Amino acid sequence: MSVLVVGMSHRSAPVALLERLSMDADVQHGTAAALVARPSLSEAMVISTCNRLEVYVVANAFHAGVEDVLAVLTEISGVGVTELRRYLYVRYSDAAAEHMFTVASGLDSMVVGEQQIIGQVRSAYVDAVERGTVGPNLHSLAQMALHTGKRVHSETGIDDSGASMVTAALDEAMDVMGVPDFSGKKALVLGAGAMSSLAATHLGKRGVDSLVIANRTRDRAERLAQHSIEAGVPAEVVDFADRTEAMGGVDIVVSATASDEYTVTPADIAGPVMLADLSLPRDIDDAVTDIEGVHLVNIESLHEHIRNAGTEDSRALREAGDIIDEEVKLFSSEQRVRGVAPAVTRLRRNAAEISGQELQKLRTRLPDMAEEDFEQVERTVRRVVDKLLHAPTVKIKELAAASETVSVEEAVTELFGLDQPAVSVEAQRLPLPEELRGKEK
Repeated sequence: MSVLVVGMSHRSAPVALLERLSMDADVQHGTAAALVARPSLSEAMVISTCNRLEVYVVANAFHAGVEDVLAVLTEISGVGVTELRRYLYVRYSDAAAEHMFTVASGLDSMVVGEQQIIGQVRSAYVDAVERGTVGPNLHSLAQMALHTGKRVHSETGIDDSGASMVTAALDEAMDVMGVPDFSGKKALVLGAGAMSSLAATHLGKRGVDSLVIANRTRDRAERLAQHSIEAGVPAEVVDFADRTEAMGGVDIVVSATASDEYTVTPADIAGPVMLADLSLPRDIDDAVTDIEGVHLVNIESLHEHIRNAGTEDSRALREAGDIIDEEVKLFSSEQRVRGVAPAVTRLRRNAAEISGQELQKLRTRLPDMAEEDFEQVERTVRRVVDKLLHAPTVKIKELAAASETVSVEEAVTELFGLDQPAVSVEAQRLPLPEELRGKEK
């Protein structure tokens, strides 16, 4: 039995598909119940947000588990298996644990280091516990994922990485434009989510004269514009459909919508402009750079730049990765120990049954033995059995935790605490074969 995750996120799937698969609390409950009713699955929890849908299950076989999850998702959402397969990712065993720890730490979020996801993971876990679809395996996985997320946020500077992605984009934009700040400039912000809000804030801090904000949901754009105005930066809102017209009057465009389609294409551009794409999947068509005077920075190049720059952010990402690796190894070790526990229990039970049977035979053969004497024999036998099994049961768990490959001889030596045999280095003199004896000098 191993943990399996089948999911999709803003990195792998279009927003429209994520919306079709989005689940409220009641749908999540029904989905988890349907999952544990499948023959290959015994535990289930579902994480559903605007940016991801992930199904965590305990499966008795990899391929059967994947097929059962796909069948349930198709039944619940109405999305066909073929379409699901195009966008889903699958992780199994240790890779599934690493993925969940990465998600809970905010490293897989659109805004790297955001803390909202750890609360969403906690809510999904608590709901699954209350619904009775979580067992010991997912309990351990979720608890360690939440612990890992807390460690990453408290022991590294990852919380600042989302803002750093924006500042890195604006730094590069200023370098390209050859300006020390954005005073005298006008900016268009596409989107009204976390990354767009950060972009609007940092554009204001760098002296932008005014902002134009466009979002598919206009009221969210108006809230963002109001925040900008309250911060002392003039802002206006335009309908998302009018963004192309608005683009003609600005110096810089920042897009962070994770749309199904490009928000900016070559056909939308009337003249020189600085473009910053802070979305995955990409918002801005790379072909815009074929137009003279148009420059583009995107989140993929920024991620690579930050990881390799030796900055505080790159260190935070490496430190977060190290914490995740450490916690995954610990989780895997605990899972292996948990996996051998039933075998250890059976070993002790079998030993108790055999010793009990042999003592009963002895009692039959020696009917005249005093009860006090027999009890002494019984205690002695049980002590011998316990002492013989103590070292093997301890070593079995230690070997399972270490996941080391050992030879049969090493296993026997380790399990029963035997002394290593002395190895003689003295060469043994062997007699010469009969046909060679006459040739001796």
